[in-house]
Amino acid sequence: MIRRFGEAPRQDVRYRLRPGVYAILPQGRHLLVTHQAEPVPELQLPGGGIDPGEHPLRALHREVYEETGWIIARPRRVGAFRRFTYMPEYEFWAEKLCMIYRADPVRALGAATEPGHRAVWVTPDQAAMRLGNSGDRHFVSRALGLV
Repeated sequence: MIRRFGEAPRQDVRYRLRPGVYAILPQGRHLLVTHQAEPVPELQLPGGGIDPGEHPLRALHREVYEETGWIIARPRRVGAFRRFTYMPEYEFWAEKLCMIYRADPVRALGAATEPGHRAVWVTPDQAAMRLGNSGDRHFVSRALGLV
């Protein structure tokens, strides 16, 4: 069974399954995250939805690049969780199946290409407190030995 974080699913809502991949990207004493400006400004693990027919690792590389401008290497899956949420940018309720990887940030090729995103370096402690959802905070704490 995959652990759920966040709100319990609502009985009056039909959820669409939305598989996604997200990266914990440590380098030295910092962690590369993305700041998303809309719909609510927040820090997030870089990542997002897997397109139909796309391999999860390909999606991980694509999403990290789009949201940070960085390329990554050596992704290793560390776990998964579910969360139920409304996605205003897509105008639907989603059961997000979030697959979490740990990878090495290799090099910045430029700025984030996805509008409203920018790369931010934070300490692991800051990430464990400030990431926008409890599932991300849990996996950062666990993967980096903060718990």
